[in-house]
Amino acid sequence: MNVLNFVHAFFSDGAHWQGYDGIPTRLGEHAGYTLEALALAAAVGLPVGLLTGHYGRGGNALSMVATAGRALPTFGLLVLMTLLLGFGMLPVMIPLVVLAVPPILVTTYEAVRSVDPSPVDAARGMGMRESGILFRVELPVALPLILGGLRSAAIQIVSTATIAAYVSLGGLGRYIVDGLYQRNYEKVVGGATLTAVMALATLAVFWAVARVAVSPGVRRGDPKN
Repeated sequence: MNVLNFVHAFFSDGAHWQGYDGIPTRLGEHAGYTLEALALAAAVGLPVGLLTGHYGRGGNALSMVATAGRALPTFGLLVLMTLLLGFGMLPVMIPLVVLAVPPILVTTYEAVRSVDPSPVDAARGMGMRESGILFRVELPVALPLILGGLRSAAIQIVSTATIAAYVSLGGLGRYIVDGLYQRNYEKVVGGATLTAVMALATLAVFWAVARVAVSPGVRRGDPKN
C-alpha cells in the first residue's frame, strides 16, 4: 500500500472516529497540550521581549538564551524531565515551553526595536509615560511581527507535542507511537497526517487573528499582508 491508501484506510475506518482513541478525542488532547504550552511560553517570552525591546538592552543575552534553547534536544529533555519528575503533564510541558520561548522572545524584541523611532520620540516629548509609549505606540506597530513569533512557536509545539505519547499521555502522537509498536502503519500515517493538518490549521488561525487584530494601516505597510 502507498501513503494515500494508508490515509484513506485510516480516515474511512469508523472506529477511528469514536471512543477514547477516536480522532476527535486525540485532536482535543493535542490542542490542549498546544494551547497550554503556548500560553506558558507567551507568559515568559512576551513580557521579557517587550521590555528589553523597549529599553534596547539585553539583545545579546536574549540571543544567547534563544540559541541555547534551540540547541536543547526536545526528546532528550523529555526523557530527563521524566526521570527527574516522573510521568505526568509537567515533564511534557517543560520541553515544549523551552522549545517555544526562543522564537517568541527574539521576535518580540526585534519587533519592538524595529519600530520607527520618530513617533516614539514624539510621544516621549509630549510627556507620555514609558508604559504608554510601549503599549500605545510601539506595540500596535510591532504586532504583526510579534504574531509571527507566536505563530512560529505554535507550529513548533503542534509538530512536537506528539512526544507526549512517549510518556503515556494522549494527543495525536498516540497514533504514531501505538502504530509503530503494533506495526500498524495505517495508524502511523494517519497520526502524521492529522499533525500536518493541525499545523496548517494553526497557520490559518493566526492569519485570521492578524486580519482582526492588526490595524489596516499597519497591514498596508507590511509586505507580508
